Amino acid sequence: MEITKTLINNKLLKSFMIVMAGSILLAISAKIKIPFYPVPMTMQTFVVLIMGMAFGWKIGVATVSLYLFEGILGLPVFAGTPEKGIGLTYMMGPTAGYLVGFLIAVFLAGNLNFQKNIIEVFIKLLLCVSVIYIFGMFWLAVLIGWDKPIFELGAKPFLLAELFKLIILTLIAKKTILLRKII
Repeated sequence: MEITKTLINNKLLKSFMIVMAGSILLAISAKIKIPFYPVPMTMQTFVVLIMGMAFGWKIGVATVSLYLFEGILGLPVFAGTPEKGIGLTYMMGPTAGYLVGFLIAVFLAGNLNFQKNIIEVFIKLLLCVSVIYIFGMFWLAVLIGWDKPIFELGAKPFLLAELFKLIILTLIAKKTILLRKII
């Protein structure tokens, strides 16, 4: 009985540490801007998908939820904070849909099987990142109006960077899944 309690406590502590480290990694990925064409690239979508693949959906969703909660509390964890506002002010701005999309994407990436062939892995990752952009563009349209060029503003500038990240993720997917067995 005591061994069982110890194992459960160790697993909870390990999960807690992974969630904390993951939220820090996600915050760092939001702050680093890599020069890319046509707009600078952050690594947030990359980190969200890799967390889903490596952590599984439960720890992945917990990690992204903690990250969003930190942002709601006013911690400068999002890209563009604090200069573009913090807390709920930022959360209700133009990137809110993308942030919500992170939750759905990490859930999907945590549930999908990435042990298949490389084309299938790429398509599954494309589906996951598309969810982020669908939620993001939907919220952007609600915010600025459906008559605006939503795709050109909310997705098109980022497509090349996302393709680059998806190719890297596809190539490392099988190795990333191995981390889930350790966690």
